[in-house]
Amino acid sequence: MELLVVGFRIESWAAFVPGVEHLYKHPQVITEPLSKSSLKLIPPMLRRRFSTLGKYAISAALHVLPEGESIPTIFSSRYGETGLTLSLLDGIGQGEAMSPTNFSLAVHNAVSGLFSIARKDYSAVTSIAAMKGLVLQTLLEAAAQLDTVDKVLCVIYDVPIPDIDRQYAPNDAIPYAIAVILSQGKECIIDQDSLNIAGSKPSHDFLETEPFRFINLLMGVTNEMESELNGTIWRIKMTES
Repeated sequence: MELLVVGFRIESWAAFVPGVEHLYKHPQVITEPLSKSSLKLIPPMLRRRFSTLGKYAISAALHVLPEGESIPTIFSSRYGETGLTLSLLDGIGQGEAMSPTNFSLAVHNAVSGLFSIARKDYSAVTSIAAMKGLVLQTLLEAAAQLDTVDKVLCVIYDVPIPDIDRQYAPNDAIPYAIAVILSQGKECIIDQDSLNIAGSKPSHDFLETEPFRFINLLMGVTNEMESELNGTIWRIKMTES
């Protein structure tokens, strides 16, 4: 029985996946996300505050959001600034004083905050942390916001976590960032039509992860993908080319 159907239109998108761009021949897959040209709209003093994670996220966002346009944004990352957080904890363990600047940059909404400051953008910002169904939960949040706004910018991003935690996430070994602007419509729909417990085993290959499958969907390599959340299978599918 179909329980929930939500839809939206994909206005524009960009994806950064260093090392695997050669798999695609598509004009919207941007290479060299950490080049100066990718961050040219960010003032140099502020640019230096961005970590690798932030540079990927902001580079993707700037490629789809026209200069001067302000719309609500959703920034989504499973791990956030895990490396910086671990360095702060290590310092505490050694009796060192915590750097207020590093602490402020380690919180999960730091990237979105710097993005707003850099663009002087006062639009609403949502920050999401989700270990499972990161893409799905981002799209569901965007669909909910589109009830009251015309467009939403979604930025989904992560970089490899430190070696000490790698055993818990062996497939997240490639940095990536996906930015997509969604508007009201039904070009892409999400439906929840199965209450069966998902039985698929987690993949240890990044090419099989949810973010990468979402890139395939955006590129038209596939027209449907599945995502598991709380034991339920959700389908994300394109309804028109």
